Amino acid sequence: MAKGASYQVNSQISSYFAGKRILLTGASGYLATNLTHTLKNVGCTIVRLSRCSELLPVNGIAKILDISGNICEREVWGEALENVDIVYHFAAQTSVYAADENPLADLKINVLPMLNLLKTCRNMGRQPVIIFSGTVTEVGIPKSLPVNETHEDCPITIYDLHKLMAENYLKYYSQQGIVKGTILRLPNVYGPGPKSSSADRGILNMMIQRALRGEDLTLYGKGDNLRDYIYVKDVINAFLVAGIKIDVLNGCHFVIGSGIGHTLKEAFESVVERVKIITGRTVNVVRVKPPQAQSPIDTRDFVADVTAFKSLTNWEPNYTLQSGIDNTIDYFNN
Repeated sequence: MAKGASYQVNSQISSYFAGKRILLTGASGYLATNLTHTLKNVGCTIVRLSRCSELLPVNGIAKILDISGNICEREVWGEALENVDIVYHFAAQTSVYAADENPLADLKINVLPMLNLLKTCRNMGRQPVIIFSGTVTEVGIPKSLPVNETHEDCPITIYDLHKLMAENYLKYYSQQGIVKGTILRLPNVYGPGPKSSSADRGILNMMIQRALRGEDLTLYGKGDNLRDYIYVKDVINAFLVAGIKIDVLNGCHFVIGSGIGHTLKEAFESVVERVKIITGRTVNVVRVKPPQAQSPIDTRDFVADVTAFKSLTNWEPNYTLQSGIDNTIDYFNN
């Protein structure tokens, strides 16, 4: 991580993860990078599994082991899972549009690795904790707000259909007692970390970087659709707490978010305001016509109801949209 991103873990998290062996898939990606830097000063072993032959070094007391491999291949999992206590399965293809263009490729990267992971656990007699990053868009277009775990899943994209399939495999194997697993469904995550590999992800981060370069922000239409923006540190804390509380979360999915809705227009204008206050740069929000190929999932409204996860884990988000944007501005400035 660049200078400006700081991480602290509370004593409960530190004591739980000390001595644990933790496997991260998608190790070069956004969530895994943030989780690695959160645990770097805990006495644990972090196994980073990635297609990248070289990952950035991490300075801390945690032991870092890197494995290069394709998670679509079953053979990779045998080595990766050796003596592992907890798996954070973050690797994914995250573009709705790429999934629509090539459903088979999306199936291979978003479903097959989960199945190979679970089958390898069964064949090896291993029972690690598996925590999977899902997406709130699996419910499709919400019929009411806020959205919680009781809302019916009705995916309207290939991407969401495949994410739901992977979730259901994990739930099934968890219910059979082969592994312990849970899923955290994420809304719009932003904050410090590497750039998303998909152009239709990480939009708020992208707009912050544009504003810092002095470029105007482009807003599709009125920008009146609601989003639940959650700062990445709150997300990582949720994933860590999920590992600690797996016995009460096992076999279920949970909706994660700030619990507060902001329109796209409000979020973009907040970026413009905070960048001007912090850096003195003045940019504008410019409305443009939405592309004809825009997916209906991009025009939905969404706000999370995190009551269930909070009541079972005592987790709660700590960052407001303004404080999160300020931290992100500071990170990219450095």
